[in-house]
Amino acid sequence: MTINKNLNGTDLTIAIEGRLDTTTAPQLEQELNASLEGVNTLTLDFSDLDYISSAGLRVLLSAHKTMSKKGGMKVTHVNEMVSDVFDVTGFADILNIE
Repeated sequence: MTINKNLNGTDLTIAIEGRLDTTTAPQLEQELNASLEGVNTLTLDFSDLDYISSAGLRVLLSAHKTMSKKGGMKVTHVNEMVSDVFDVTGFADILNIE
């Protein structure tokens, strides 16, 4: 998995490439914990995300809880496979998906 960050003032965009699974979820969690200080809005760009597991969903839920106390979080460019996972797990009802 590759993580690319772009901070524009208090708006952070994180683009994730590859697989977000049991092996890589801790890497994203660590990156988010280190990056969210002073950030009001978080955008997760899933243009190049191939797969997400329950471990990845846990990281998204944690980030969503943190950002709901600030300006919010949105997920963009979700492919059909990841969208299906969001639908089946109920995350489609929780997350702001564009």
